[in-house]
Amino acid sequence: MKKFIVIDGLDGSGKDTQVNMLAEAYEKRGRSVTIRSHPCNDNRFGRKSKQALLKTGKINHIKATIYFGLDAIRSVVKYTHDDNVDVLIFSRYILAVMYLPNGINTIVYKIVAFILPTSDCMFFLDITPEESLRRIGSRNEETEMFENIDALRDNRQKSQKFTYNWNVVSADETPEEISEKIVSKCFSTD
Repeated sequence: MKKFIVIDGLDGSGKDTQVNMLAEAYEKRGRSVTIRSHPCNDNRFGRKSKQALLKTGKINHIKATIYFGLDAIRSVVKYTHDDNVDVLIFSRYILAVMYLPNGINTIVYKIVAFILPTSDCMFFLDITPEESLRRIGSRNEETEMFENIDALRDNRQKSQKFTYNWNVVSADETPEEISEKIVSKCFSTD
């Protein structure tokens, strides 16, 4: 793997849209791109995380976070040392630790950020909780446990503790404006 990129943010912030736009920009440059959108459906950790996200309660909250972490670690192990992977883009990654209880989440984040790969191309799409909820409501999908206004407000506030060394991009802008910022930063560090 030559390039590692992460795009993260609240639900509805446009992560997958930006991942796909970025992948297309790299492919136009002749680069091969591998995308991992967590939780992934191609392994049991990702599937168990998604199942827990569709339920409620503290146990499912913890299960969703732990299985998500195992899913992301699986992707790291499988793809970061693969010489056939030129550009690896993760949608959702280590910021999932912010869903753990306060205090614990900070400690776990520091450990995870030290152990797992990071890069100067890690983006947090910052969106207002109100716009996030509006976008979530326009999708034809089941609602997950964190997709309500109180959780979105809480998680946006929590995210500020962890994104101090990330590239924070306003996700209230158009997808094209956001993409231009992300692509420019990524290409400048190639």
